[in-house]
Amino acid sequence: MTSYVCLKYFFMEVLTLMNFLGFGIGADKTDDENTENQKTENKSAENQNTENTSEGGTLQLREEQLDVNKSTVQTGEVILSKDVVEEQKSMDVPVKHEEVVIERRSFDNKESDSPITSGETIHIPVSEERVNVDKHTVLTGEISASKQEVEETKHIEQTIKKEEAHIDSTGDTKVTTT
Repeated sequence: MTSYVCLKYFFMEVLTLMNFLGFGIGADKTDDENTENQKTENKSAENQNTENTSEGGTLQLREEQLDVNKSTVQTGEVILSKDVVEEQKSMDVPVKHEEVVIERRSFDNKESDSPITSGETIHIPVSEERVNVDKHTVLTGEISASKQEVEETKHIEQTIKKEEAHIDSTGDTKVTTT
């Protein structure tokens, strides 16, 4: 409602100035009619913004002030997930195996009491270590997520209007301001 009153007062002042200068609405009326209309408009405007007494008057000054409020809006989303990634793992494993070493010795033709026979066999088992690979799962870490509020200062700028008093005097008038 205050904006309406300010706009109404502003337009009445513009009309009064236009009528005073001889432009616009009421230019086809006689000077007496224009003067009477101007006085009526001035009085209704003054009644809204001033308080006059025989000792002086009061002019109310107004200004716009910023009303700042905040609202929470979703600006994005964070999704935590996991994927299985394969990689080749290689390692060196030391293994042992057995080898048969055959040595031949000569006896410089010594005499033997045993006859020559066939079918004499020696079995020597040979073994080796073989690598068996199995897998098992271990826990290597975890990722947790939480939200925290971070406060920052946003700079805003807005043009506001305000009324200022202007003091004009004519003649030999002394004005003291406090």
